[in-house]
Amino acid sequence: MSQYEKRGYLNGEFKLFYLSDIPTQEFEFHYHDFDKIIIFLKGNVNYIIEGKSYSLLPYDLVLVNHNDIHRPQIDPTVPYERIIVYLSPRFMTSYQTIDYDLMDCFHRAKNARSDVLRIRALEKSSLFQTIQQLEQAGHSKEYANELYCQVLFLEFMIQLNRASLTHHLDFIQTEHCNQKVLQLMEYINLHLTADLSVEQLAQTFYLSKYHMMRLFKQETGYTLGSYISSKRLLMAKRLLIREIPLTQVCFDCGFKNYSTFSRAYKDFFGESPTTTRSQTLLQF
Repeated sequence: MSQYEKRGYLNGEFKLFYLSDIPTQEFEFHYHDFDKIIIFLKGNVNYIIEGKSYSLLPYDLVLVNHNDIHRPQIDPTVPYERIIVYLSPRFMTSYQTIDYDLMDCFHRAKNARSDVLRIRALEKSSLFQTIQQLEQAGHSKEYANELYCQVLFLEFMIQLNRASLTHHLDFIQTEHCNQKVLQLMEYINLHLTADLSVEQLAQTFYLSKYHMMRLFKQETGYTLGSYISSKRLLMAKRLLIREIPLTQVCFDCGFKNYSTFSRAYKDFFGESPTTTRSQTLLQF
């Protein structure tokens, strides 16, 4: 079994939730195969994304890319209030033109190595006003409210990208991380097809392999081996939607033989690579 759980399901292109609760159980590290935006409203929450921990303030915007391994740490003594949006990659692409891309804020955040955006002047911000409208719509039962929420969300994405372009947002840099571990994770994600043995990584980063493994586990909560395997398998699932031979997918994701890849894939996703491929073909 994988250390990480796939949570949340998106049956369409877009889904918006308004939630206010006191979770009774801790969230485990997990991932989604869609992009997610959390508009944090109230509570006492630290959000951990790919080894970085952010202490959230009201109206912070958390951007979680598909396949990012993450989890919130929630104070159970106070309600946790938030708006959550699930987005399929195709949903935002359908609005893309040569003049604009509504996912540009995700790209800017990635380039800034940040996962949390903070509005500088709430009361003066058009983005904040749109968030308030979304919050109110989340309570509403009025006619065509689901469609209205989708329209408001598109306005929110336009305002979010405008605020990003005009520097009315801060890309939050957290101090709750280890730079060496972040460099290690970045290297792994850029070299998934290469040799990522403990010995090779230790040599690349001038670390004792035992110290490196302990440090990675201490800072991220998961082992170095499980992180590498998970990222390779998530990459494999993305490749399986293309017309690439299964054996090539196996080797392109850093596995040395197909039988090992197939077993690892089935343990992680609960189905074989051939099943994923056949189900993907049925959707198109």
